[in-house]
Amino acid sequence: MDIKLAHRLSFKQAKLTVLVGFILGTLLSLLQIGIDYASENAAINREIDSLLEISHNPASRIAYNLDSELAQELALGLLRSPAIVGVQVLDNDKAALASVRDQPEDGRYRALSDFLFGTNRSFDDRLYFDHLPEQSVGVLHIEVDTYPFGSRFLHRAEITLLSGFARSLILIFILLGLFYVMLTQPLVRVIRELSNSKPGDPKQSRIHCPPGHEDDEIGVLVNAANQQFDAMAREIEHRRNAENRLTEYLAQLETIVSTRTQELKAINDRLCLSNQELETARSTALEMAQARSAFLANMSHEIRTPLNGLLGMLALCLDSPLNAEQHQQLSIAHDSGKVLVELLNDILDLSKFDAGQLELEHIAFDLGALVEDTANLLSQNAAPSVELTCLIDPHFPALVLGDPTRVRQIVSNLLSNALKFTRFGRVDVRLRAQDDRVHIEVCDTGIGIAQEAQAKIFRPFTQAGAGITRQFGGTGLGLALTCSLCEAMQGRLTISSEVGFGSQFCAELPLPCHTPAPPPKQLSGCVIAVSAASSGLSELLSLYLPLWGVEYQRFSMNDSLAGIDPQLLITDCPECLFGLRPAISAPILLVTAYGNFMPGDQVKALAPLQQKARPLSRHALYQSLQFLLQKEAGENTGAPVDSKPASHRARILLVEDNPVNQLVAKGMLSKLGCDVVVAAHGGEALSQLEQHNFDLVLMDCNMPVMNGYEASRQIRHSGRWPELPIVALTANAMPEERERCRSAGMNDYLAKPFRREELAALLDTWVPHPPL
Repeated sequence: MDIKLAHRLSFKQAKLTVLVGFILGTLLSLLQIGIDYASENAAINREIDSLLEISHNPASRIAYNLDSELAQELALGLLRSPAIVGVQVLDNDKAALASVRDQPEDGRYRALSDFLFGTNRSFDDRLYFDHLPEQSVGVLHIEVDTYPFGSRFLHRAEITLLSGFARSLILIFILLGLFYVMLTQPLVRVIRELSNSKPGDPKQSRIHCPPGHEDDEIGVLVNAANQQFDAMAREIEHRRNAENRLTEYLAQLETIVSTRTQELKAINDRLCLSNQELETARSTALEMAQARSAFLANMSHEIRTPLNGLLGMLALCLDSPLNAEQHQQLSIAHDSGKVLVELLNDILDLSKFDAGQLELEHIAFDLGALVEDTANLLSQNAAPSVELTCLIDPHFPALVLGDPTRVRQIVSNLLSNALKFTRFGRVDVRLRAQDDRVHIEVCDTGIGIAQEAQAKIFRPFTQAGAGITRQFGGTGLGLALTCSLCEAMQGRLTISSEVGFGSQFCAELPLPCHTPAPPPKQLSGCVIAVSAASSGLSELLSLYLPLWGVEYQRFSMNDSLAGIDPQLLITDCPECLFGLRPAISAPILLVTAYGNFMPGDQVKALAPLQQKARPLSRHALYQSLQFLLQKEAGENTGAPVDSKPASHRARILLVEDNPVNQLVAKGMLSKLGCDVVVAAHGGEALSQLEQHNFDLVLMDCNMPVMNGYEASRQIRHSGRWPELPIVALTANAMPEERERCRSAGMNDYLAKPFRREELAALLDTWVPHPPL
């Protein structure tokens, strides 16, 4: 086996050795040349100084005697030195007694010599007598050419470098020979034997170790190779024995496989029969699931239709003149109907979870406003001594992405649960965002939940204790549904509670930010609040008023306000107002429980006074501050806030076949200021559209003659009313119903039974307010 010279270990080792030696030799040679250069540079000055010292006394006498002839002889004598190219002898008056010059010598080292030592050097020796050193008699000026010294130095440096190169070259050949004999030659011999060997050959002889290398690395390599050859021979022998045994096993396996094939054929026949039975069972299960869905849809429709009439009529009656006992009885009936609706919704949602039919939206919505609206709707369920407060982080995003319907359900269930079990103290809804996740916390000071009961309250139809149902009511579905909704949205629901000290539920939901919070609006003014330090109103005001640029200070109900002149007084204590008037003439903002407004005569006595119901939303607080802080002193800020929705003065086509539902919807719309025309089925609705103009169509879905789906399709296909909004009014609350309505051309969907507030929100969306 032939290896190229450049690839041999001997060459590589020699190359590295010589390279290191060459570098070190070159560095030492350069060091020697540097020392020689310094010595030669100093020698120029020494030699010229010696010539000047020798010529000093004769030149002094010549200059003193002003002997030009002797001065010329002295100059010519100095010029005979090979380094001197010019001599001048000057008297004491700087007159030249003698001046001689010669051409500088030239050679191949001239340029380098001039670079290292300079082209020439000048020396001046002041002439004087030893006994009168302070008296000068003249000057001896000598010009020296450095080339004779430089050429002598460069010649020595050239010899030094060439001898170093020659030594390195000789060392290369010597080391190459030594390394080849000691390393490459024995290794090549071992490699050749390894290349010619055949692993597994029983006649394979062992590799012979080159003489003289039995104890070094080459000998160890040869021994290791021989051991590997022995191991390979043993392994091959074992494999041959194993192959023989495998051949015997294969013969036995063929017999076993033949037997097992017959058995598997019989098993396969039985599996085919079982698959047919499973397919039949699957078809039966699908049919049962479809029948179950149809049953739930029908039951939802059949229950919601009479509930809509019941709740609608009760709501209309509650708006009529009634005595206290009648109003109380109808309110109880109306609240009981709402409980039935909530129970029906929870049962339907749980059935959707079980059937895997729950679908989630992913749209942008204002979660802060949703929480405040939900709390406002549920505030009438709060006990009179319970303070309900919404505390939203001022930096919370304006819009988040998610399913607003399901999030509203979570907030509503948690808040209803807290209000149900809290009779005194506070119920707070706190909202904050962190890393695209939203934390909705509902804290209360209610009865609390025992540690052992906290694990089971998220099960359907289960409450913390047997006495809870008897004392507070409920079905045990709210928290179970809320937990399921959080898990469906990839979030979680946690609880922290202690018996007698209230509970804290936290829903952590992945709702990414769609629109960040806008910069805070700015107001100006001085506001004081009279409330307890532990009240929710105090916390709300301290959270937002400084952010809006309002100077804010809180006082307790026992503090004296003498000498204080604020621009606005905010309080949640009606009893303390009569003690403040007329000492404080500033407008008053009174925040009270739902339905607990002061009567008109007291409002007049305390004017200027404005009343707001808890929970106080951010927008309501800002609007009240903006209005009251800008109000001129003495102007009446009004009576209690009118909670009736604004009049729309819209023309509505109500398509409904049920007479009770016709009365309910028509009564609600009339109270909202709308002009209502009723059609009993889709065909009649088309006739009405041909004869009159309408702002909105409220379309029932299941009707005789022509149902709502077909009527909506015909309205859209006609192309005559492209901008006319159509909203479905249906008692079917299943998720596929919404998509079916949209496919028929309807714009929106409202499930029965509905409240007047929901109907008003629908009108706000699809019917613009008339100009003021």
